[in-house]
Formats: sequence, structure tokens, C-alpha cells
Amino acid sequence: MTNEELIAAACPIIRDTGWAFYFAPDTLARGAELGLDGLQFYVLGRGGVLGDVEGSVVASAFGYFNPTLIDSTWRAGSAIVPPRMAGRAYMECCAAHGRGRLTGVPGLAAFVAAADAVNSAADPDGLALYAGVAAEPLVDDVPGRAMQLLTVLREYRGSAHLIAIRAVGLDAKTAHFVKRPGDIGMFGWTDDDAPVITDDTIAKMDEIEALTDRIVTPAFAVLDDAGRTALVDGLSAIQAALTA
Repeated sequence: MTNEELIAAACPIIRDTGWAFYFAPDTLARGAELGLDGLQFYVLGRGGVLGDVEGSVVASAFGYFNPTLIDSTWRAGSAIVPPRMAGRAYMECCAAHGRGRLTGVPGLAAFVAAADAVNSAADPDGLALYAGVAAEPLVDDVPGRAMQLLTVLREYRGSAHLIAIRAVGLDAKTAHFVKRPGDIGMFGWTDDDAPVITDDTIAKMDEIEALTDRIVTPAFAVLDDAGRTALVDGLSAIQAALTA
């Protein structure tokens, strides 16, 4: 399996499964225990690893969202729960989701070993949100750690993706309107916010995806053949378990 084949097989599943716990019933219930609604726990949970910062800092690390939505949600939530506390509670919810959904998944221990190797090899320079979540301690049990690693590696590629967007001369809002036009309302945008999208914009989006892959490839490239197989097979089994 080449590096390109590994990235093509692994990264879409990481993207689609690493957020599986975000709005799960148990996660929402934990947020409610803390006094936070679902959106507040999401924003503080993901962004809390950055510490007690301004909402604009969190918005810059998230990308894609309307900064006004992130800022107002962050300010409201952080008035209730300290951000670092919310961030750690969110990662606990992540582990709990793994225990509930991934226990017994075949090949999970080998997947964790491979994902740990990728995470250890990942360079956090310039990737603020990934650096923050990667600094949080991971649990020791295999199902919980597997889910946490999915989330951490999702932030790795997501943070790299924002770098790639800026490198080709686009902004995150434009990229969002191209990539996820059906979700603009959920991300705080309206039709009036729509940018002009041209053929050149579409071409740049393809360039962005390729550049993102190049940024994250060195971390995945540390895996030997057995590790690559364990990562991809594990991801396929995890995806099946999470979507069952």
C-alpha cells in the first residue's frame, strides 16, 4: 500500500467517524450536567484545549464557521464552565462513546497501535487545534483510546486543511460554501454571505485537498506494511460499528 493509497483509504473514514460522539445522547447529557446546551458543549469541548482565550481565537482554529457564531457561543459557554474543564469532559465523552460502541471490534488493538504511531509522528507546528487536543492525555483502555485517536487525527487533518486553504489563496468561508453548501445555516452563515464561486475556485479546492494530503502524509508514512493494513482494516471495522 503506497502512501497515496493509505491516505485515500484512511483519511475519509477518520473525517467521517472522528466526530461520532459530538452530539451523541450521552455527550449531550454530560453537557447538560455542566449547564451547557449542545452547541455550547461542542464549541467549548473542541476549543477548550486552547485554554481561556478569546472566541475569535477559537473561531480561527475551527475555520468554516461564522466567527460571530463561535464567539457568542464561546462567551456564553465559558461563563458557565471553564474551557479547559469542558475540553477534558469532552474527551471523556469521546472515550465513553468508544467503550459503548467499539468494544469487541476486531483488530482494534492493532488499529490503536498504528494510530498511536501516526499521532506520535505528526508535526503540530502551525496546527493549533490539533496541538491542543494532542496534548491531552489519552485513556489506556483500547475502545476508549481508539475513539479518542480518531478524534485527534481528525483534528490533525482538519488543522492541516485550514493551512492548505490559506496557502492557495482561499478563505475558510469560501471553502465551506463549496464543500458543504447544504450546511451553511448550521455553521452560522446565510445565503447573503455566499461568496462568488468560479471555476478557478473549484480548481483551488482540488489543490487544497492535494496539499492537505501532502501535509499529513509524513505522519502516516511511518507505518510499515502491517501497520498500514491494521490502520485501514481497523478504520473499516470501526466505521461499521459506529454506523450500525
